[in-house]
Amino acid sequence: MKSASALLSLSGLRDAKEIFAESLRRDGNARISTFYGYYVLEAMAKAGERRRAIDTIRDYWGGMLDMGATSFWEDFDIAWTNNAFRIDEMPVAGKKDIHGDYGAYCYTGFRHSLCHGWSAGPVDWCLGQILGIRFLGVGCRTVEIKPDLGDLEWAEGAMALPGGRKIEVRVRRMANGEVKTTVSAPPDVVVLH
Repeated sequence: MKSASALLSLSGLRDAKEIFAESLRRDGNARISTFYGYYVLEAMAKAGERRRAIDTIRDYWGGMLDMGATSFWEDFDIAWTNNAFRIDEMPVAGKKDIHGDYGAYCYTGFRHSLCHGWSAGPVDWCLGQILGIRFLGVGCRTVEIKPDLGDLEWAEGAMALPGGRKIEVRVRRMANGEVKTTVSAPPDVVVLH
């Protein structure tokens, strides 16, 4: 499983580039866990493969969305999409039911959740890696913004701060290739670029 390899990389027990070459890039999006997908994405970024991580989000988590998901699932294998009908459609004769026919371990046959917070790792990954939001101090009073769009033209998002406040970041690649970043933050938050 790619999750264990990712943890070896992130812990520093193995070289990130070696782990990517030996494990993370093999077999495309096969053997990715929804639970540990975040760590796979982080390990890819650590190996300098941020664009590959973005492609993984597009293909793996996007595969769920392509099948009608409105949230991320507890268990998923991209192979399940072959000859399956979408979950927001009525059953189609001769096609697989991606929810009822699949699942592994204790998640077989309608037992896996179709709205599972542990599976939403790409959301946090995009905030930290694409928008580049990193909290540097106690209480989220100092924030560093270092975006990396990869091959994206734009990205935007918001992150909650204590007290019901938020920080918003918009990043856009301009026609000349320059990246423009706009940050909206409460006045008591120091934003470093």
